[in-house]
Amino acid sequence: MACISSNEKTPRKIIRKVARLATRYNTKFFVLYVQTPRESSDRIPLASQRHLLNHFKLATELGGEVIQVQSPHITDAIVQACKEKQISTLCIGRPTLKYPSVILAMVHYRNMLEELAQLGIDLIILA
Repeated sequence: MACISSNEKTPRKIIRKVARLATRYNTKFFVLYVQTPRESSDRIPLASQRHLLNHFKLATELGGEVIQVQSPHITDAIVQACKEKQISTLCIGRPTLKYPSVILAMVHYRNMLEELAQLGIDLIILA
């Protein structure tokens, strides 16, 4: 499973790498986008919407299935999607942590890592 955001370039790289991994392992892959309240359809910029749609299109063209979830907690939504789809490998981009919220973000990130470890899910961080 690939986790993507509405950024312009990074999700494209993640989707392509995960598609190659899925081909190598002869399995299907999923692309997960967690829509936070900050990126709701009435608040997200048009450019970001366009990038996101292009990412969804690329994922389906490469044979992936797109999962779109709405949640205020990204890490919780990722773990839940992994449980539902019985994921064995999770691929994410490098987390960008900004100083004011770095401590809270690290707590959520650490909790996600612990839950993934309990589920036996491998985590690959793609640069």
